[in-house]
Amino acid sequence: MIRRKKHTIISNHISKREFTILIGARQIGKSTLLKQLFEELKQNGEAVFFLNLDRKDILEELNQNPENLLKICPLQSDKKIIVFIDEIQYLDDATNFLKLLFDEYSTQLKIVATGSSAFYIDRQFNDSLVGRKKIFQMGTLDFEEFLLFKNRADLVNEISQFKSKKKSKSIQENLLWAYMDEFINYGGYPAVVLEENIEDKIELLREIRDSYIKRDVLESGITDETKFYRMLMLLASQTGNLLNVNEISNTLRISNATVENYLYVLQKCFHITLLKPFYANLRKELTKMPKVYINDLGLRNVLINYFSPLEQRADKGAVLENFSFRLLSERFEENQIKYWRTADGNEVDFVIETSYLKGFAVEIKFNEQEAKTSKYNKFIQNYPDFPLEFWWWKKMDLLL
Repeated sequence: MIRRKKHTIISNHISKREFTILIGARQIGKSTLLKQLFEELKQNGEAVFFLNLDRKDILEELNQNPENLLKICPLQSDKKIIVFIDEIQYLDDATNFLKLLFDEYSTQLKIVATGSSAFYIDRQFNDSLVGRKKIFQMGTLDFEEFLLFKNRADLVNEISQFKSKKKSKSIQENLLWAYMDEFINYGGYPAVVLEENIEDKIELLREIRDSYIKRDVLESGITDETKFYRMLMLLASQTGNLLNVNEISNTLRISNATVENYLYVLQKCFHITLLKPFYANLRKELTKMPKVYINDLGLRNVLINYFSPLEQRADKGAVLENFSFRLLSERFEENQIKYWRTADGNEVDFVIETSYLKGFAVEIKFNEQEAKTSKYNKFIQNYPDFPLEFWWWKKMDLLL
């Protein structure tokens, strides 16, 4: 059984009073993780129940009255019951459902639930459930999880050796880069990773693009599906670029408000991240536009229908930058990662604020020859507490 990194984190939270909510895009393995936790607790003799809200009869009963849950999963006198609910966003009012059950029964009942877009997109969700829930966000597989799904625990161990400084070279380094190239091309959706045939991988990605994102569109109330998809494709082609709402509005002939709504939905459905600018007091640091990144490169590549080894790609710089963002987002909180750009064109790809006005900066280049410190003197001089690093393809920082 392959365990995701979130497995232990969520398992440790089950003993807490707050309800445990696991969110993330569709098809990333939330249901699998929920079932693994359920089976573990069942084997340990806990009072556990598993409900899948794809079942219309259960969904209808819970929609009638949240307390009907206790008819399906009776409370016990000697121990707290743990109810696992998959796809909780299918409830008519998931927020109120959780609020009522927590307020009335939290000493006797623990809920562990998965939810995707329609649940988390509710703007009232956080306000109504303050102190009643803990949210855990899960993404598609990271590179180490990818290797485990490829049955290459030996390579995960190699990376650990590099991280601990026990090794500086590896005889398997070429194999690591080959796997990373596959990961960059086809991404980290578990079903895609497990599929060996390349054409079948691409077909699975097309299904995610056409079927599962369509559910996000429907559940978030978007009426113009075509314009929504066109905007997502446009963002995929512009990964790492500044996001200009006016420009998108003019290109797609939709209002700025519609663009903003689509961006909100795409973020809440976990498909894109908008990176904010880093600035202190320099008068010329004027830009306030975010940069856009796609959260899974397989999805990004299927949106633009472009699959090729990284070194042969015309967009290899943008792909490597998007991949580097993904690596950083696995190590740091989203609000810690920013970019720097001035009105006169000076820029640094990523500025990571590890503590107040301190951290480090990363500039992405495809090869070492492009990494020239002299081009970044303005940033280096103004921000000595953010030492600048260069990352390039096949540099070990990408593995660490």
